[in-house]
Amino acid sequence: MTPDDLSKLVLPSDPRIEPGSGRRIAFAVSRADIESDKYHRTIWVHDDAGAREFTSGPGDANPRWSPDGARLAFLRTEEGGKPQVAVIPTDGGEARVLTDFLYGVEALEWSPDGSRLVVTAVTADEAWEDLDETERGRRPRRITRIPFRADNRGWVDDRRRHLWLVDPTGGEEPRCLTPGEHDEESPAWSPDGKKIAFISDRDPGQGLTPGVDVLEVDVDTGEQTPAVPHGYWAHLSYGPDGRLHLLGQPSVDYPLAFFLQRRESDGSLTELTGHLDRGSVSLAAGQPFIRWQGDSALVGLEDSGRFGVIRVDPDGTVTRLVDEECMVLGLDCDDTRIVCVVSHPTRPGELYAVDAGALARLTELNPTDLEIVETEHFTVSADGQDLDVWVILPTGEERVPLLLNIHGGPASQYGFGFFDEFQIYAAAGYGVVACNPRGSSGRGQDFLRAVTGEGWGTVDMADVDVVVAEAQARHPRLDADRMGIMGGSYGGFLTAWVIAHEDRWRSAVVERALVNWASFAGTSDIGGSFPYLYTKAAYPDAWETWWRLSPLAHAHKVKTPTLIIHSEDDFRCPIEQGEQYLMALLRNGTPAEMVRFPGESHELSRSGKPRHRKERFEAILDWHARHLASRES
Repeated sequence: MTPDDLSKLVLPSDPRIEPGSGRRIAFAVSRADIESDKYHRTIWVHDDAGAREFTSGPGDANPRWSPDGARLAFLRTEEGGKPQVAVIPTDGGEARVLTDFLYGVEALEWSPDGSRLVVTAVTADEAWEDLDETERGRRPRRITRIPFRADNRGWVDDRRRHLWLVDPTGGEEPRCLTPGEHDEESPAWSPDGKKIAFISDRDPGQGLTPGVDVLEVDVDTGEQTPAVPHGYWAHLSYGPDGRLHLLGQPSVDYPLAFFLQRRESDGSLTELTGHLDRGSVSLAAGQPFIRWQGDSALVGLEDSGRFGVIRVDPDGTVTRLVDEECMVLGLDCDDTRIVCVVSHPTRPGELYAVDAGALARLTELNPTDLEIVETEHFTVSADGQDLDVWVILPTGEERVPLLLNIHGGPASQYGFGFFDEFQIYAAAGYGVVACNPRGSSGRGQDFLRAVTGEGWGTVDMADVDVVVAEAQARHPRLDADRMGIMGGSYGGFLTAWVIAHEDRWRSAVVERALVNWASFAGTSDIGGSFPYLYTKAAYPDAWETWWRLSPLAHAHKVKTPTLIIHSEDDFRCPIEQGEQYLMALLRNGTPAEMVRFPGESHELSRSGKPRHRKERFEAILDWHARHLASRES
């Protein structure tokens, strides 16, 4: 693969089975077009005749069948606009756009009787709603709450995310169901259509106090009541019997695994999957899900590089339905059928059916002429902990530079899914090594929390050293004299930390990194709680600890030539992090450059403008080629 091949990838997501017959499957498809610098997104339908486009785009996503299967609702983004609710007859006809919310719609779900849709819509606060775009950009902002901006969203201090009821016929105006001074998301209907559960943050210390709340709103009266204790919650769904199910924990001791919980009639919670010590939410997979097959819940399960599927019966019995080396990126089911989007290391996502525990591929969306390199997986032990490792070698027998990749999070994982980055680096002649050191997800809660306190840069760095040594022992082609290291976000942190403590790396790329805990605590959209959750150092006595644990405090020791990549609208790890690091390296006389991407967020490498994604790859390949192409220092 080359950076230009990004335009060849076809990425399906969000499969939904037609109610009743189950004959058709709607799903979203996205393609990056480097030439036009845009994404083309449409809704496809698969049936006995195969898969085909059902809508024209250019920005269609989130398909949702009406309960009777006669209509399909989805989010449509017109050129230059925001996502709005559209409905199209499923037997043919044109889509009709029903809403015109100023900042668009982020989620939608049909009511059980099909008479209404609940949507999460974003509207301007009263003081801003009558201003034109020019005046909104000019007016000074009086900040009274945090976060006042959010990564990949932009400003949030001047707007609210509320639940609205939308008439799918367009006959009535949308009605706000949750007005007020809070934001809401993730709506889920009760089976009788009388209540909607949702996630919000109602803590007086919002932005400073970790965790979120789950509430229920009475659809007729608008009365809101707390549903479960404050905690970390990611997805909600009512079972057929009306009991609320949630992914998460009633705890704010982050990082944590997101277990399936059931709220009982007395309000207590029964933890249904905690005994597995594996979570059902993965930063490396798609959106979390709870689907129902009869009275059993189907949820994802993150386990040692996999993201599979389990069935959880009401008595707590767990059956693994998809447990092979793959990543399930989305799933739906009815009483007789399960379909999912699945990615494998050598195959981008395709639509599959689950048949007797095996996967049967339904689509062939991606080209077959892409030159994909096989991936090797092995485990290695460090301090009694098994670590998952992947090595991708270019074809041939010659020695190649070793390029170590470190993922972000750190509560995420590399896994058994297709990753364009690894394929592009391997095609450029690098032996790619990737691993899940302690602090990663997928190997239990103790493993996940091994880097809390003063753990960043300790056990994880030790694990990386063990992995590199084992990869070299298994693959003599990996040249120990030509080693590069790179990572983004937390991976950028660990890259910057490692090169300050080891002088064996010939090239480094520090991308969208956290390098200074102290300034991150005041500028990041999660700075109010994230530094405490990991370092356990609390304001106002944290400054000395935060500085000591920052790569910036050790940057004077760095000799490795380092490329810094950062997005100018990154509000997760704001660009001041990269700017500070560049200045420190230049003061050292360390070879260093910075590439800044305008208008991009923390998500540049995943969902940035297609041209920027290509240019990012080109900058990385150019930097490593300069410093790793020759064995000479």
